[in-house]
Amino acid sequence: MARYNYIPLMSLLLLATLLPMKAGAQELTGRVTAETRAFPNAPLAGEQHNSTGSVAFQPEVYHAWDRGDQSITFTPFLRLDLGDAARSHFDIRELYWQKAARSWELKVGVAKVFWGVTEAQHLVDIINQTDLVEQPDGEEKLGQPMVNFTWIKNWGVVDAFVLPWFRERTFPGRQGRLRAPLPVDDDQADFDRRIDLAARWSHTLGAFDVGVAHFYGTSREPRLLPGLDDTGRAVLIPRYDVIHQTSLDVQYTTGAWLWKFEAITRSGQGSRFVAFAGGFEYTFSNLRDTGLDLGLLVEYLYDGRDKVDFGGQRLAPVAFEDDVFFGARLAFNDVQSTDLLAGVIIDRNTGASALRVEAGRRLRDRWTLDLEIGSFLNTSAEDQLYGLRKDSYLQLGMSYHF
Repeated sequence: MARYNYIPLMSLLLLATLLPMKAGAQELTGRVTAETRAFPNAPLAGEQHNSTGSVAFQPEVYHAWDRGDQSITFTPFLRLDLGDAARSHFDIRELYWQKAARSWELKVGVAKVFWGVTEAQHLVDIINQTDLVEQPDGEEKLGQPMVNFTWIKNWGVVDAFVLPWFRERTFPGRQGRLRAPLPVDDDQADFDRRIDLAARWSHTLGAFDVGVAHFYGTSREPRLLPGLDDTGRAVLIPRYDVIHQTSLDVQYTTGAWLWKFEAITRSGQGSRFVAFAGGFEYTFSNLRDTGLDLGLLVEYLYDGRDKVDFGGQRLAPVAFEDDVFFGARLAFNDVQSTDLLAGVIIDRNTGASALRVEAGRRLRDRWTLDLEIGSFLNTSAEDQLYGLRKDSYLQLGMSYHF
């Protein structure tokens, strides 16, 4: 299916807006990152690599005028990867104009919106598409064209979204690691051309932060169906269904405790199903007078899609249908802003586990060093993580911030 090519249009709109603009506050920031990723195990497929390197460039231009009530933000992103052609890609993460008034805001363009409170999985976060070639945990998102109107009242904040272009999920290529045993053929992606709609109400009620949302449109999460590419090789073909999804997210704060809960109910992919994630984070501040803050996290993940049949096919790659998550967050509170996050998701039925460690440290005023470790343990043929059993990895990144 043909893709929407909105990038040249949005770039022209940005230039046309900037040219007549009156003087105002301007900022140019960003980062350049050199990254290497190594895999200790030999790959399942012969065309895959044991290691790879890449360079990413993400500047951000911000311009405000009208006493700060109007602004434009432009954040392009470019990565060049030596090992996987599909990971070399360009995206506009943000390119939007925003108007702020006393009780409302209007945003038009390409933007990123985040919903969610839990650590291990963000079920309710559905506005932006996942940039899966960037990170296997799904945290990185593509820019989403939108019109977003925000109404701010004392009884809550209402966000309404019109989403005119659908973005396909990115997947590692045939030579890339951290992919299913069969590569995904993006050229055969199947979805309807339509305008998606979403709305969300959020409010703080004492110690509770609550959000209720509804999305109607093309699912950001495809079903992966078996097929053949144009050379007759076996591939997976993504099918994006039209869905209704209603969601709830709640966070309760009391002292050192954070209680978190997210839940969705979705129709349009077979029978309606329910999924939820919930748990807590408890923080030990200034642990034994060392200046360290230690947060302990525990969450439970449930997804009802595992019990739904859709023409003999599973609805989507659902790795966490009955799992528990244990994690720890360590903040050193030092001059170098050193931090560490480690967590493991364990399948309660099979014992299959996904381990992830992230660490970061500022080296100098403009330089940071980031370490990431991912490992997949005790997987069996019935696990969704089985295709990643050889893809444990170590990733090291050095960034220059300007």
